[in-house]
Amino acid sequence: MRRICHLQHPGEAQGGSTSPAAFPARAALPTERGEAKNLPTYPGPNKMRDCYCTVNLDQEEVFRTKIVEKSLCPFYGEDFYCEIPRTFRHLSFYIFDRDVFRRDSIIGKVAIQKEDLQKYHNRDTWFQLQHVDADSEVQGKVHLELRLSEVITDTGVVCHKLATRVLECQGLPIVNGQCDPYATVTLAGPSRSEAKKTKVKKKTNNPHFDEVFYFEVTRPSSYNKKSHFDIEDVDEVDKMEIRVDLWNASNLKFGDEFLGELRLPLKFLRQSSSYEAWYFLQPRDNGNKSLKPDDLGSLRLNVVYTEDHVFSSDYYSPLRDLLLKSADVEPVSASAAHILGEVCREKQEAAIPLVRLFLHYGRIVPFISAIANAEVKRTQDPNTIFRGNSLTSKCIDETMKLAGMHYLQVTLKPIIDEICQVHKPCEIDPVKLKDGENLENNRENLRQYVDRIFTVITKSGVSCPTVMCDIFFSLRESAAKRFQGDLDVRYTAVSSFIFLRFFAPAILSPNLFQLTPHHPDPQTSRTLTLISKTIQTLGSLSKSKSANFKESYMATFYDYFNEQKYADAVKNFLDLISSSGRRDHKSIEQPILLKEGFMIKRAQGRKRFGMKNFKKRWFRLTNHEFTYQKSKGDHPLCSIPIENILAVERLEEESFKMKNMFQVIQPERRVLYIQANNCVEAKDWIDILTKVSQCNKKRLTVYHPSAYLNGHWLCCKATADNTPGCTPCTGGLPANIQLDIDGDRETERIYSLFNLYMPKLEKMQEACGSKSVYDGPEEEEYSTFIIDDPKETYKTLKLIIEGVGTLEQEHAQYKRDKFKKTKYGSQEHPIGDKSFQTYIRQQSEISAHSI
Repeated sequence: MRRICHLQHPGEAQGGSTSPAAFPARAALPTERGEAKNLPTYPGPNKMRDCYCTVNLDQEEVFRTKIVEKSLCPFYGEDFYCEIPRTFRHLSFYIFDRDVFRRDSIIGKVAIQKEDLQKYHNRDTWFQLQHVDADSEVQGKVHLELRLSEVITDTGVVCHKLATRVLECQGLPIVNGQCDPYATVTLAGPSRSEAKKTKVKKKTNNPHFDEVFYFEVTRPSSYNKKSHFDIEDVDEVDKMEIRVDLWNASNLKFGDEFLGELRLPLKFLRQSSSYEAWYFLQPRDNGNKSLKPDDLGSLRLNVVYTEDHVFSSDYYSPLRDLLLKSADVEPVSASAAHILGEVCREKQEAAIPLVRLFLHYGRIVPFISAIANAEVKRTQDPNTIFRGNSLTSKCIDETMKLAGMHYLQVTLKPIIDEICQVHKPCEIDPVKLKDGENLENNRENLRQYVDRIFTVITKSGVSCPTVMCDIFFSLRESAAKRFQGDLDVRYTAVSSFIFLRFFAPAILSPNLFQLTPHHPDPQTSRTLTLISKTIQTLGSLSKSKSANFKESYMATFYDYFNEQKYADAVKNFLDLISSSGRRDHKSIEQPILLKEGFMIKRAQGRKRFGMKNFKKRWFRLTNHEFTYQKSKGDHPLCSIPIENILAVERLEEESFKMKNMFQVIQPERRVLYIQANNCVEAKDWIDILTKVSQCNKKRLTVYHPSAYLNGHWLCCKATADNTPGCTPCTGGLPANIQLDIDGDRETERIYSLFNLYMPKLEKMQEACGSKSVYDGPEEEEYSTFIIDDPKETYKTLKLIIEGVGTLEQEHAQYKRDKFKKTKYGSQEHPIGDKSFQTYIRQQSEISAHSI
């Protein structure tokens, strides 16, 4: 049976499969994009605002930028990337104004519907900020059952009664940190309105009501004579509607908060006496429209969103095998992987899935060696080696990002943190000096920072990841063989990556490499820019280094480093990381900080007596231990060695009526229950805790998905607290970077790219035919392709197009099957789901066309 996974909640899968899980989408707010302009002035003498921006899945915050102070046109320029672990309707961006004394106020928001994300994919777009009120914040869905029945009165008159059953709601918004919802059900018409109300459900945004309300669709003409009814005009009944409003019961003097509503005309029930369905809640028709969008300013965004629907592994075998043998194809330009780089609009598009796929199957070094060797052969000048944005450069960049993240943490993070916190003045441009600053003091501050960073880099060779060293060895050998008369090329081939594309960018933009949570402030950013420029020049080993600087003050500053010892240190470092006989970095044991932050934990019950209450704590994970303390920098209250983590799994919400909870299971069935701040953060913690503990010998195979409360496990009802788990543990993430990737998902992404650029593949086929038949000057439209062997390239292209066509047929069949099985109004596709309505329309057109 075909196993199909598609975008939905993690852990769920279609077609009877339990593994692999459904794969979340990728969303990003890329760097150097993200700014607001023309925000409304603050109603005070200063007029300026201190603003920050949040990224939200519906109303759940998953990321927050830095605060830009005293500006009405704040520039953020921050990058945010996440795997989306659940379904959502809107990707929202809120602009807040920080208030030291009161709750931060919302200036406005941008909300993009999920089905509209492709319109703005990877494009800089200005969005008008929208006003935020109760109607703009509606989210969630309601489950209703409606029954229209006939009743015969004592006088023989036939009347109609309506039974409205409010079963439950899901995903209601949380207002001011709490949600105590209730529903009102109203039968309304041109001349009547009758309302009834459910009970209030405390502290839940997924309330179960299961209450039934009865309405007389026909009303008595006289309430003193119950037996006599007036039959209302059919037209009047058709104008009647049932309205369900959701409210948050508030203790505030302003009254209860509106959460959403649903309006259903009675005329649709005339065809069916009973109707049960899920509905998306909607805003009120008379929402607050007092402010024009222009009054609130605008926000510039660049959103990259991808969604992958992944089949089981055997469906990808032909395309995957064709890709994996790319390193062995002669010439490599005729391989499937190289062809992908040729047809993609941006080399980066091809590099990301290719690198992840080759890393997963342990083929990254031979593949990069093959394409690098081919590029070196095409290079005429040793001074320009690997300087372009080629497929080779992008693949090595991506490999360093994946394999070298911990390496950066060890080498750069301590000094970067110090620079961000201490704020020493380091400006050396005389024109930019502030009042009271001394140029010589600033130069000395900068020199000390550069010296320390240079030293820690050049002494870190033994910690460089093995996969990076193997690639650098290959680059060195290819360059030295190609340019035998240039003795420095074996160094510049490696330094162009490790310094120019790895250390220098990480110093310049530490937030992109997870060294800092946010883009640094302007003064720190300027300091890091000066350091990055100097480190880049030191690593380049160019012969006239002062000429590398356009600014005279940089050339003057660089005189500090015009000593042979710096060049010798760089060469020794490059020799070490590009030699095949180096020491393994794993032999060096030192704690590496992997993740930290505030979360809420439940007491583990180590004491026999005492409350198991929830408390906010600062959690810290290294490759040695998992600890928590009251605040950052305090002495740990609890330390769990990594070898004592037996499993890390999600905890069902029903356990404590709390979202985003997970459990860390330890020996003797001791369990630490933790609540993360949002769904993305919960997934990140689960993933990284699972990864560092993956190789523990006593890892569990089963666990309890719910808590042990009131003398029994809520999941399986077993009474003994040491009862073995009732659910298999999830597979988790392997500890090895080469396996910390899903090969099927990356192959699906590559298929999508081939499918997207099918016209270019066909054009490349034509170019092969033209080259093999006619050996004259190339046509201009074919000159963009690298084709060294037309016949071999044509063979590969034919196999690619066949493989893509087969997968395209499978996807089309899956969509047809899904269309037949999916019920509009189900919990997965509530009525009001615009994306599903569009999907139904498309499938109907396809079906009609095929008929």
